[in-house]
Amino acid sequence: MAASSSLCPNRTLSLSSTSHKHNQFASFHSVLRFPAFASSVSSRCRLLSDSNNRNLTLRLKASATSAAPVMDQPTSSSSTPDVSTIVEVDLGDRSYPIYIGSGLLNQPELLQRHVHGKQVLVVTNTTVAPLYLDKTISALTDGNPNVKVESVILPDGEKFKDMETLMKVFDKAIESRMDRRCTFVALGGGVIGDMCGYAAASYLRGVNFIQIPTTVMAQVDSSVGGKTGINHRLGKNLIGAFYQPECVLIDTNTLNTLPDRELASGLAEVIKYGLIRDAEFFEWQEKNMDALLARDPSAFAYAIKRSCENKAQVVSLDEKESGLRATLNLGHTFGHAIETGFGYGQWLHGEAVSAGTVMAVDMSYRLGWIDDSLVKRVHMILQQAKLPTAPPETMTVDMFKSVMAVDKKVADGLLRLILLKGPLGNCVFTGDYDRQALDDTLHAFCKS
Repeated sequence: MAASSSLCPNRTLSLSSTSHKHNQFASFHSVLRFPAFASSVSSRCRLLSDSNNRNLTLRLKASATSAAPVMDQPTSSSSTPDVSTIVEVDLGDRSYPIYIGSGLLNQPELLQRHVHGKQVLVVTNTTVAPLYLDKTISALTDGNPNVKVESVILPDGEKFKDMETLMKVFDKAIESRMDRRCTFVALGGGVIGDMCGYAAASYLRGVNFIQIPTTVMAQVDSSVGGKTGINHRLGKNLIGAFYQPECVLIDTNTLNTLPDRELASGLAEVIKYGLIRDAEFFEWQEKNMDALLARDPSAFAYAIKRSCENKAQVVSLDEKESGLRATLNLGHTFGHAIETGFGYGQWLHGEAVSAGTVMAVDMSYRLGWIDDSLVKRVHMILQQAKLPTAPPETMTVDMFKSVMAVDKKVADGLLRLILLKGPLGNCVFTGDYDRQALDDTLHAFCKS
């Protein structure tokens, strides 16, 4: 039987696991904690899996009104930096904070508390380096002269997310004689974060690393949760590891230099959270999309915070993507096929995910799992976000099928998909669906 998960109402579980790191954050404005099997945002979940003929059922239900996040009140504000929000990813002794705020790169204490040795390697790209590399180096070394910082500047773009480019990181680390107490710092978007994280997971069999995401896509999704890796010519992100950072530092000021197309691309992941598990957030987005596109600081701060809360909760419950975490990939199976088939970098990741989301929604409707009004709302919000709602015309049915056949969510030869089912905010991760619906969706969006 294929592993399947369904987000639907059920009973509440509240088994908490308090992290050892909580006390060190008590002096910040707020700490949002998501212990295992607890929730602080609207979600409904049922996980069903079959292992050695034994069924395991996990049910979770929580709402923003009945399970508000734990707020640690400041004990002192005179000697600690000002951070708007800290969202913690609760993974026991591997828990870590997500710092969210304006001007955080101007607060050296935040980064320095997570650097354990005396050597740091900053991994960035040709676009971000001129903007933020010097500022990052200053944040790492200000008042801390014993730390030696090296940097490696990679070419920018998804097409360089490969083994050849990854070797440049290892070359620099080895040439600089980085030891096991060194720290790698990812300064950039999703590509840099994935590659730096994978390099950190592999170098000397694992060294510390820090995420400093500078794009919407990375800030709301890819920097959180420890997914690292590179692409293969036959498929996206097929080579990699789960490897958690020491912290994620989101300086929202970095979005000021982000091109409009990159900003819109990241909104595809924001929209995803609302569709799969947070209906109230989706409704907020429908009312505030114009403010997000206009880069309204308060709107973006809220969107980033709420997205990170959703991601942190899911990762805390299912770090290695055995079921629940897979639901975060709504639209990604179709979207990854677009990126691979059309050519890495031709479309941005969020653009491909947007078109893929429309295809997943179309298939959900064909299966009779959602009504027409939700289909229209998805089209409307993606169009409002200036994102594509159909794949490139060059994509064919055969191209989709060949790439999707090697997708990471294939199990025992069965392609499992994330589809919407029921009211807004509910989805399923399943291989139990009518194959004709998939064929019909592919033919509806492809000319051949």
